[in-house]
Amino acid sequence: MKRPTIADVARRAGVSKGAVSYALNGQPGVSEATRQRILAIAAEIGFSPSSAARALSGATAKAVGLALCRPARILGIEPFFMELISGVEAELSARSYALTLQVVTDQEAEIAVYRRWWAERRVDGVFVCDLRTDDRRVPALEELQLPAVVIGGPGHTGSLASVWSDDAAALVETVEYLVALGHRRIARVGGLPSLLHTEIRTDAFTDVCRRLGLDEASTVWSDYTGEEGARATRRLLSSANRPTAVIYDNDVMAIAGLSVAQEMGLAVPGDLSIVAWDDSPLCQLVHPPLTALGRDIPAYGSHAARQLLAVIAGEPVSGLQDETAHLTPRGSTAPPRVR
Repeated sequence: MKRPTIADVARRAGVSKGAVSYALNGQPGVSEATRQRILAIAAEIGFSPSSAARALSGATAKAVGLALCRPARILGIEPFFMELISGVEAELSARSYALTLQVVTDQEAEIAVYRRWWAERRVDGVFVCDLRTDDRRVPALEELQLPAVVIGGPGHTGSLASVWSDDAAALVETVEYLVALGHRRIARVGGLPSLLHTEIRTDAFTDVCRRLGLDEASTVWSDYTGEEGARATRRLLSSANRPTAVIYDNDVMAIAGLSVAQEMGLAVPGDLSIVAWDDSPLCQLVHPPLTALGRDIPAYGSHAARQLLAVIAGEPVSGLQDETAHLTPRGSTAPPRVR
């Protein structure tokens, strides 16, 4: 996991370290052609002029990075990321590390942030969230040799270490519970379909519904916001064969779905049972309190932080399967009324 240095640039360019310093700092002493070649090599291996002193001294940043491709307004209301970050911070602060957080617009912007952080020695490693099946960030981080831990999986993480939970098992448990209550028309309001964990949940939902003979089971997509969760719920509840139970991919959408059901005059759980993913205090504050899939998310963040600090220290680290979310039945689920 060696960081690029002035010596690396000099060796690739076939010049002295002094010539590299002249070129990077815009000083006379090298030809323009040589300067441009040195600058191109420095950019290619992720080295910038501002990193020179730190690179030569071998100092570490004592910080790790987390770049999130989510609108900032969503992060402020979604309990999952706040709890995850609290667990990360607890572990990092005990080791005198800081967390650098940045919101980005897309994967290309995220990769650019990684290159800048690593080149400028702002971080010693990064967390990667919201894994995709064909994720461009994984090979980019491998090329940079930037220490990283993927929060998600399993699989699709290349040589990067990861921490993940078995979402498929949790989804199967939930559907089987609803079927045991007597539900046959079950729907799911999923998150962003491009995310790996959404795909895993969707495949598990499709497979268990097929196995249990639930021909009318369906998934509709959303973006984790209350607004989109509410729209998806209205579409489902306005259909001729409306579902008697809905599983939501996060608590914010589930609470929005509860409001829509009440707005449409449906009783929860008499007319509609609701299950939320990622149990949070919000699920217990509404009426009726929501049946939810929950796990210790701060601990999940803490485990990810330990993995990353181990990678930074050069220790051998691979994938870690964390706790599977478990179902907590509450007042929002019951046997369906006979219609």
